[in-house]
Amino acid sequence: MNTLSPLTELKGIGEKTEKLFAKVGVTNVGELLSYYPRTYETYGEIQKPDAVTDGMTAALYGQFQGPLAVKRVKNMQIVSGVFESDAQKIRITWYNMPYLRSTVRAGVPYVLWGKAAKKNRQLVLEQPAVFSFEEYHRMRQHLKPVYPLTEGLSAKTIEKAVRQALESLPFFKETLPPAIRSKYHLAEYHFALEQIHFPENREQMLLARRRLVFDEFYLFILALRQLKQVNERNPQRFQIQKIPLTDQIIANLSFSLTGAQKKVWQEIERDMTGDYLMSRLIQGDVGSGKTILAFLALFLAAGNGWQGCLMVPTEVLAVQHMEAIQKQICEQKLPFYAELLTGSMTAKQKREACGRIVSGESQIIIGTHAVFQEKIQYKNLALVITDEQHRFGVRQRESLSEKGDMPHVMVMSATPIPRTLAVILYGDLDISVVNELPANRLPVKNCVVDTSYRPKAYRFIEKQVKMGHQAYIICPMVEESEQIEAEDVISYTEKLRSTLPQDITVSYLHGKMKPAKKNEIMEAFVKNEIQVLVSTTVIEVGVNVPNASVMMIENAERFGLAQLHQLRGRVGRGDAQSYCILCYGKDGEKTKKRLEILNKSNDGFYIANEDLRLRGPGDLFGIRQSGELAFRIGDVFQDAAILQEANDAANDTLQDPSYPEGKDYAILRQNLEKYMYKDLCNLNL
Repeated sequence: MNTLSPLTELKGIGEKTEKLFAKVGVTNVGELLSYYPRTYETYGEIQKPDAVTDGMTAALYGQFQGPLAVKRVKNMQIVSGVFESDAQKIRITWYNMPYLRSTVRAGVPYVLWGKAAKKNRQLVLEQPAVFSFEEYHRMRQHLKPVYPLTEGLSAKTIEKAVRQALESLPFFKETLPPAIRSKYHLAEYHFALEQIHFPENREQMLLARRRLVFDEFYLFILALRQLKQVNERNPQRFQIQKIPLTDQIIANLSFSLTGAQKKVWQEIERDMTGDYLMSRLIQGDVGSGKTILAFLALFLAAGNGWQGCLMVPTEVLAVQHMEAIQKQICEQKLPFYAELLTGSMTAKQKREACGRIVSGESQIIIGTHAVFQEKIQYKNLALVITDEQHRFGVRQRESLSEKGDMPHVMVMSATPIPRTLAVILYGDLDISVVNELPANRLPVKNCVVDTSYRPKAYRFIEKQVKMGHQAYIICPMVEESEQIEAEDVISYTEKLRSTLPQDITVSYLHGKMKPAKKNEIMEAFVKNEIQVLVSTTVIEVGVNVPNASVMMIENAERFGLAQLHQLRGRVGRGDAQSYCILCYGKDGEKTKKRLEILNKSNDGFYIANEDLRLRGPGDLFGIRQSGELAFRIGDVFQDAAILQEANDAANDTLQDPSYPEGKDYAILRQNLEKYMYKDLCNLNL
């Protein structure tokens, strides 16, 4: 057995279980060992039943009053019994574990550990683990791994498979050169794998995690540096020259470019007219005016006879950009044809659009993921721009680039990452920062409130609507869930309609709606046919409605700071004063303290640095929630110090004359090739 062996080589894993593992991205033994726990639980002190509350994970000591009963309900075997602890009777239930009837005996002391519930005033435990008193005492010294699960795949199945894999592969070749392991005091690789899954204690787990996080960042940085070296060795074949047309377009705009926009435009223009391919990240806060820079780059490519493509993550945004660029083309009488390409277009519409693209009739193409599908062919694609680029994996970016003969690449992001991290994370790109907002923008006024403020917020929204403005209300869910106490979009909209005056039109938007319906709702909101829009975070990315003056965010504690800042950026885009109301439900003072960072400032880069300064375990800057910068185990904010060490180590490696052919780098070379092919391509960066 080796790391590439299929999971079916492990005892107890058949085709059905193999398919369940595939759902979580695990297809071989190596991927299983890299399927790290998302957190750990500790086995607590034994409790008395009176101290156990509904929903609490508890350990109870006692014995079963009689033999366990087994009954079959449809395709399920239900095992149940009555457990007595401290003279109280607790109902115990297991599902599809009939073997317990012969292994758990009445009158024998046990410790049951599991989640408690109160049903009809009686304490109930479902699916508890069963230990002898001595076993439980030993288990209290250890951390219990908690894995991400999918329906049908239990934690026990994962633990059993991981233990087998570790026993079947007793020795793992060391992946890092000895000099790097020694310099950064890193644990051995085999030790790290064992202790990340089954740690003896917290200290051992932290040593293991540090090693695995370092490995992930180190490989990532080396891979990015190799991409950059490839780009730097590629002279461009596109003859692009500065043209008077772009200067005329800038002069005829209805607004003046800020100093930051002018500086970044000069950098873009210099790249595109230079000797080598452009690979540039445009990083700018929400509302800083990155889109016009993208349009100018597209006009420069088209003005030189080439095609340019702008790819965005949502159809709503694609349609909005299309309307904006067509407006510029019409107002300035530009000799260009812009094409919209989205997944919801009919087969006929796509066929006609593809015909205009391959013939070169369409010089500017704006769309979603549809722009890089295999059947889309370009005549002479010279420029690829991805907007809100963290929404796309590297593989999708590379796929679009392959449509042209090594085109210029420009990526744009409003995610406010501190520059110290950005230089490392986007090591394959040159970085430009648009750090100045347009002069006519009034800073958004913020307030952090609890749910008792909600009636006042509604009255304020009503007042703003009467003044001719519009409002967004953000909820984190689409449908009601008993597990999560959060306002959901659909029922919230119904309640709001009954609260606000009938002449105020309230509608909702969420990600599960069909693209055509989403576009219809957004178009109505843009036209002020809808005054209040209740939405999930689908409106987070780039939507531009200058007339919207209020952003109210329900359950603000459920969002990361990055997401909240992005959402707030949907208002404050017109001349009127705008407001952001952050309404939190749980964890009162703790939540309020975190949200005060947003209350104090509208500067995304300040927020990023503050969050980096205050970082601790858990939800750091909302990176995990929003799917951005999604590493397997590392967290770029929590592990910023390790990221810096990995960056230093990568620099040392690249300067080593024996790299990459030296014997110390043999395993690293193999891992890097695999990483370049698979892991890097699947990262959302």
